[in-house]
Amino acid sequence: MRWRVVRAVAVTLIIGSMSGCLSSPPTHFYTLSVETPTGHQTAGRSALRIAIDPMTIPEVVDRPQFVVRSGPNTVSFIEDHRWAESLKREIPRVLAENMGRLLGTDEVWASSQHRSGPVGYRLSVDLPKFETNSGKEVLLEALWTIKRALPDGEDQRKTGRSSVHLSVDGEGYQAIASTYSRALAVMSEEVVDAIRSMEARTP
Repeated sequence: MRWRVVRAVAVTLIIGSMSGCLSSPPTHFYTLSVETPTGHQTAGRSALRIAIDPMTIPEVVDRPQFVVRSGPNTVSFIEDHRWAESLKREIPRVLAENMGRLLGTDEVWASSQHRSGPVGYRLSVDLPKFETNSGKEVLLEALWTIKRALPDGEDQRKTGRSSVHLSVDGEGYQAIASTYSRALAVMSEEVVDAIRSMEARTP
């Protein structure tokens, strides 16, 4: 009789465990997409070669989970909605492809892509803010420095700040990921405009 009771308890525990697993929500994964800002005229082919240094982003968003700010001092980590890749790797790569499209060159790359050869420009980015406010808007703040190697061995530098606030167009985390991509596209355009202004001052 005792073994029957033990067996019945064990079967109940197993079924309960399986039921818990079956009822767990599925995990959804998202990526950033490459976009060219609407109405922006892409340049012709260019010989520019640009490297993007490793990027700094806040530790609070440097994680797989989506991070949603719900108040001045509170954030929520959304366990079942996650980035498919580390943002430290994906953001520079998307930024590089955006810039390459705008400049008309295949020679813009993130440091993780390991290209060799001479570099005309080097871009450093500090991203102090990359977040969504209650899922209703996306906020991007970036401080960037462009360094250009001149023929005389000197460096020409230009610094700038991108501040992008966009409303999330649609519902759900797919819409949030799409809005992050649009924010990076805006930032890409601002950096490219700075590079073009440096090129225009070439002796």
